[in-house]
Amino acid sequence: MTNPQGATVEAAPPSPTEPRPRRSEPHARRWSGLGWGFLVKLVIMAIINAFGVMGIIAAFRAESWIILAVAVILLIAADYVYFSKRALPLKYLLPGLAFLLIFQVFIFAYTAYIAFTNYGAGHVGTQEQAVQAALIQGERIVDGSERYPLTVIQRGDEYGLAINDNGEVKAGSAEQPLEVVGTAGGSGAPTEVPGWDIVPLNQILANQTVITSLRVPISDDPNDGSLRTRDGSTGTVYLSTMTWDADAQTITDSATGIVYHATDEGLFTSDDGQSLPTGWMVHVGLDNFLRLFTDSSMIEPLALVTVWTFAWAFLSVAIPFAIGLVMAIIFNDERIKGRKILRTLFILPYAFPAFMSALLWRGMFNSEFGVVNQFFFGGANIDWLGDPWLARFAVLFVNVWLTFPYFFLVCTGAIQALPADALEAAEIDGAGKFRQLRSIILPLVLVATAPLLISSFAFSFNNFTIIYMFNSGGPVIPGAPYTLGYTDILISAIWDISGVNGGKADYGLASALSIIVFIVVAVISALAFRQTKKLEEYQ
Repeated sequence: MTNPQGATVEAAPPSPTEPRPRRSEPHARRWSGLGWGFLVKLVIMAIINAFGVMGIIAAFRAESWIILAVAVILLIAADYVYFSKRALPLKYLLPGLAFLLIFQVFIFAYTAYIAFTNYGAGHVGTQEQAVQAALIQGERIVDGSERYPLTVIQRGDEYGLAINDNGEVKAGSAEQPLEVVGTAGGSGAPTEVPGWDIVPLNQILANQTVITSLRVPISDDPNDGSLRTRDGSTGTVYLSTMTWDADAQTITDSATGIVYHATDEGLFTSDDGQSLPTGWMVHVGLDNFLRLFTDSSMIEPLALVTVWTFAWAFLSVAIPFAIGLVMAIIFNDERIKGRKILRTLFILPYAFPAFMSALLWRGMFNSEFGVVNQFFFGGANIDWLGDPWLARFAVLFVNVWLTFPYFFLVCTGAIQALPADALEAAEIDGAGKFRQLRSIILPLVLVATAPLLISSFAFSFNNFTIIYMFNSGGPVIPGAPYTLGYTDILISAIWDISGVNGGKADYGLASALSIIVFIVVAVISALAFRQTKKLEEYQ
């Protein structure tokens, strides 16, 4: 630099005590923003990792190794995607892919897995659990069995029993056999149990049913019996009349001498055909699918349900669409007065909850005091819900009443989007209203609404809500298994077969039927979408 006289002068170095030049404000704000963004990302990932680790621990405790592996993979993928700069697009795709995997792919894969098993009533666990259940059912107090001073203990939500066995304190729970955990100072009940809390008397009385039904295995060998209590102060060893032979895979009833052999069907069965009530889950291959087509007790009821399902799905789309289209054409005419008010009134059924509508119409169709019989049929005793054909008509009527406003809205929008010059040209050429509807309006409306019609067909094919809430699939088909009814469709039949409503549960058969329904709907939808491409020729 130069002084005022023009001489060159070297710039003095800055003093250590002088403040350094501050960064520009935009630069500082940028770094501040980066810091806050990284902090927010760190907090979010900490939350994700916390939930991921919780899921991994839960899967490990439940010994669900497949779920454990998937949880580990998803957690590693999330950490890599959100901490790496190379996977920017996946930052937005990963959440959707994860939910798709959990709520769609996993559900379908698990349903397919169950379809090849005998999972259901009496077959819900492993063979070890079936052995335990058989031995429990045959347990009796051994004559002259020693009574142990006992204390009821608790660890978290888990109850257990502790006894004084000649100075040794032994404790256990339903899942953990008795083991030595300490020593007792006297001959009475243990007053201190390491790792457990003593349950006070008032809590024992409040949970008496739970505690008296509690059984603690004596050892890992189920033949050694279990410790149980009746009063919460003394314990007695119960031994089963059943004896399990792991090598021979048999259970012997010492009281009757009957020997039950383990079979490939997941049951303990004797030589004379008697079976113990509790079995275990095994793979049965295609047996569930074959039962749907070969079991004489199911062929006719399922055939009736299948035919009605297709008729129901088709009519539930065709009739509301036809009504909605006609009404849309009528109320698109500007000469109709009060069109906005009338359109609003027609939309009301669509805005009302479907399950509430089904319940209301169920009461209105009551044969004794229903509004339909009282007001429209002069008080006649017409059994709308008990006669098969009347019940089908009634539930179809209710579904049409609920769905035609949707098609009315869709067709109204499609008609208003039609090119006015095409209709004017057709009218000039002498085409009447019906010819315009058949040759112009309907083809162009179908081009716009065909995907909606296909999705509505798939929805009606599985419309469980209306069927169940209106009449629970009734009336019942005589002699049909699983309480199948005349208005049942395949999805409600699956509900009946699964036993969720209180009947005999057969999850394997229900899953097999679910797979078949999925394939049928997928094939019909694929063919329908393929045919809709031909409609585009009208555009």
